[in-house]
Amino acid sequence: MPLDPAYQAMLKQLAAADGPSMVEVPPEQAREMYRVMQSVLPHHEVKMTEDADADGVPVRIYRATEDKVPCVVFFHGGGWVIGDLDTHDSVCRQLANESGYTVVAVHYRLAPEHPFPASVDDCYSALRWIQNHADDLNIDGDRIAVAGDSAGGNLAAAVSIKARDEGTGGISFQLLIYPVTDFNFDTASYSENAEGYLLTIDSMRWFWNHYVGHDESLGLHPLASPMRADDLSGLPPALIMTAEFDPLRDEGEAYGERLKEAGVKTDIQRYEGLIHGFFGQTDMTEGAREAMSSAAFALKEVLG
Repeated sequence: MPLDPAYQAMLKQLAAADGPSMVEVPPEQAREMYRVMQSVLPHHEVKMTEDADADGVPVRIYRATEDKVPCVVFFHGGGWVIGDLDTHDSVCRQLANESGYTVVAVHYRLAPEHPFPASVDDCYSALRWIQNHADDLNIDGDRIAVAGDSAGGNLAAAVSIKARDEGTGGISFQLLIYPVTDFNFDTASYSENAEGYLLTIDSMRWFWNHYVGHDESLGLHPLASPMRADDLSGLPPALIMTAEFDPLRDEGEAYGERLKEAGVKTDIQRYEGLIHGFFGQTDMTEGAREAMSSAAFALKEVLG
């Protein structure tokens, strides 16, 4: 399928701007560039929002209702290096409204200041805090999902594995949106979409280099690369969303196939004509609107 016209226009505009790419600037400058880029996303009203501290990890709570409902714990994307609660505010508001559930967004520590496994530890710690304070948070502690986009999808998958291995469980569903699943740049989608579609192979190498530092063996750890886990059985059911023109497409879909082989109920949805980062860009394209609705439907199907 051809690239969606909205993204054709956006990419053409970005190319004409001829500014520096994120891989050419220090992380702090890249974070500011990303904040500016995400600030154009539409604002959606929810019933209420509240910032809180989850044992030292900043979180933001989005409520679509005052009722006691299931909870979606959301880990933002940004290659473990950029992104924060504000960059994904629009996405979390939309997900709360579409699902009718409470969304708790987690702002984990970022690399390179805090390399792997700091982000995994923070996300898991925040999840445990939410589980232990379910009544105080007015959420149904028996119906909790984890979700995330890109590096956030990676963290949602890693937290699901960690919760299984440590016997804490308590995760009913994992929503993995174009997730990073493997420290590997040799897939066909990396070759086909190496550059020209916003996320590039060079930027992914930059993200991974900051995340694992000088010890590339860390990239092979199953909590950094869930694809490398020996056993994926016993994990929560999953929905994996990928984009046609995305370097991460194949590893996301391959992870979904491995989950299926391990007996985990998994739905893999590829969004044709779209690029990495489309989720939440519902003002731009019908595909993004369909993805948001599909995510909400899947959550409601499992969490009730």
